[in-house]
Amino acid sequence: MEIRRIVTGYLDENCYLLIENNTCLVVDPGDDYLKIKEEIGNNKVLGILITHSHVDHIGALRNFLTKRNIKIFKKSNLEDQKKYRVGDFEFQSFLIPGHSKDSVAFYFANSKALFVGDCIFKESIGRTDLPGGNDLEMKQSLKKILEFDDDTILYTGHYDTTTIAHEKENNPYLK
Repeated sequence: MEIRRIVTGYLDENCYLLIENNTCLVVDPGDDYLKIKEEIGNNKVLGILITHSHVDHIGALRNFLTKRNIKIFKKSNLEDQKKYRVGDFEFQSFLIPGHSKDSVAFYFANSKALFVGDCIFKESIGRTDLPGGNDLEMKQSLKKILEFDDDTILYTGHYDTTTIAHEKENNPYLK
């Protein structure tokens, strides 16, 4: 699976395209639809994965809603730790509240790729002082994330990717 990062909007949100056999999934369609559409190219969009509903992560979602046969995966239609299959893509969802009530992580076992939204960043964590944020839930969600193998790659909602091992060693919020 090819993973492309597209940085969008004034908050430099990370939108990701997951590409396999001329099809793709879009993770967190930020707020620059034309930029995302250009990266999609001739690949057929099968689904949109939403890690949480803050505007910087879903700004272009409305543009995808006009397309037919695109499934939207978000907290309201997902179950914790359930596996899903869309085309050639197989992933598992994990409910990880703390940054927001509707935060979800998506794990692609074949690539050891975990899309975590704004729960955890490289050497930091997401805010909990926004509406729907909760410190206790964040601690529980971080604990759930740290149960993944050390070589799991964390694809964050902002900034650079990281790994579980790097965060265990370098993230002061996890000590």
